[in-house]
Amino acid sequence: MTAHVIVTLNVTNPETLAEYRSKAGDAVTRHKGTPLQASTDTLVLEGNRTKPDAAVVLAFPDRDHAQNWINDPELADIHALRRAGSDSWIVLL
Repeated sequence: MTAHVIVTLNVTNPETLAEYRSKAGDAVTRHKGTPLQASTDTLVLEGNRTKPDAAVVLAFPDRDHAQNWINDPELADIHALRRAGSDSWIVLL
């Protein structure tokens, strides 16, 4: 069953996040993920979370593929770039 991942980002270091973005697509594709939507024009409809600077919705073939993407030791440096360049929140549906 298809699994979806929601990623929200609040940019803390634009240069580092730009480097992450240049590598993120290949990292997702490596685990058969596909970006469904990405936007910097976000709007919080309800709740008291801060409006993210950017949000992305990813689709993976199943939950295992999504978890393998985030836990892949060969991608640790790429995920570290995301963490160094933003305050990110990632949720698996």
